[in-house]
Amino acid sequence: MEPINAAIDGLLKLYFAVFSWAPPIAGLAVLSAIIGAAMLWVFGKTSDQKRMKQVKRRVYASLLELRVFSDEPAVSWRAQKSLFGANLRYMGLALMPALWMAVPMVLLIIHLESFYSRAPLEVGREAIVTMGMAPGWDARSPAPAVTAPAGVEIAGPPVRVESAREISWRIVPRAEVSGQLVFRVGSTEVARGIEAGRRQRYVGGRNVRSTFASLWEPAQPRIASDAVEWIEVDYPEAAPGMFGVRLNWLVWFFAISIVAALVLKKRFGVVI
Repeated sequence: MEPINAAIDGLLKLYFAVFSWAPPIAGLAVLSAIIGAAMLWVFGKTSDQKRMKQVKRRVYASLLELRVFSDEPAVSWRAQKSLFGANLRYMGLALMPALWMAVPMVLLIIHLESFYSRAPLEVGREAIVTMGMAPGWDARSPAPAVTAPAGVEIAGPPVRVESAREISWRIVPRAEVSGQLVFRVGSTEVARGIEAGRRQRYVGGRNVRSTFASLWEPAQPRIASDAVEWIEVDYPEAAPGMFGVRLNWLVWFFAISIVAALVLKKRFGVVI
């Protein structure tokens, strides 16, 4: 999976660089429209379009029966049963395209989290970096030494939470930064990316040690030390906006991709 994740990240970083001059919503809108068109194409190639057309005609016929014969209980009941059966058949026909699209969409969404769900740290505002320790950690042992990049201040001593197996540091970005915090854990160095400033950019989530967990957190390199389970920076949440409306990026992503698919379905000749 790591080569696949690296390839997806590389392509998205290139795409994001092209739109670095524009507000985040601009790049998100274009990407969402492209994904909507791609999903429409995949749907057309992996679904039984002939049978879907037949089922949709059955749905329209049943709806018409319900409207025309609303005062005849026997006919209305038959139309309702027909409509229910047609909807079930439609969902069955749509299952195969959904399965084809599920894995690529999940991978894409996981990677897009690093571009659109988190904002860089604000210059001059304190933030917390937390390290989750592995089972067996001794809270009385010396805390890992931390080296911060230029422009980032370590604002105080580490704070241990023994019950949660966590160590936290307060940091303050004093300038726009794109660098790494380096933790010395025993004889091992563990690096963690740090981003601060006004410009929206690639902001990775947790660093994790577990191979399974790394499937959901592919944006940062896996932790090499057996003493550490994860490292996280409490980045602020990003909310792309359009016309003064700010929403979670997933709302914009699905809304724009669905609209794009609906607009293009006739041009693609796809029944959905």
